[in-house]
Amino acid sequence: MLEIELKVRVPDLALVRNRLTTLHAERLETVRERDVYYNAPDRDFAETDEALRVRYAGGRVIVTYKGPKIREFGLKAREEFNTAVESGEDFEKMLDRLGFRRTMEVRKHREYYRFAGSIISLDDVDRLGTFAEIEYEGENRGDAEQAIAEIAKKIGVEGTPLLESYLELLIRQSEARS
Repeated sequence: MLEIELKVRVPDLALVRNRLTTLHAERLETVRERDVYYNAPDRDFAETDEALRVRYAGGRVIVTYKGPKIREFGLKAREEFNTAVESGEDFEKMLDRLGFRRTMEVRKHREYYRFAGSIISLDDVDRLGTFAEIEYEGENRGDAEQAIAEIAKKIGVEGTPLLESYLELLIRQSEARS
């Protein structure tokens, strides 16, 4: 699956939430997510622009592989594969035994909405702040950029698109403090 999304830092999630409510967006769920990222034993994902994540959220555990970012969009786009696992702890032990190294955890409070053919996330990320993400769900990749721009305008999300993941932002922040 190809993930195409806009991520923007927003100063006030309540304003976006109110717009979504006014526009009758479908509120899907609110969860506390804990994402544990791993690096491969044979290559550095920071160099190859890949990610391997174990996400704990709402009693579920989802393992995600994300391929390198695709540069044909002005948005964040990349190949993504997800699969549920019964035990995140056991899966993490397997990764450890296979030589994968735990990189960092990202924790956030996330509200999910569905609106105009997209999934919208309002995120409060520990140590980073508040963000809105609009992920395009359509089949036609060529329509993604325009569709996301229209949705962003309708819900009041504006600002410079962030192409970095929360993990990359936290790593950069950590390196700046060192």
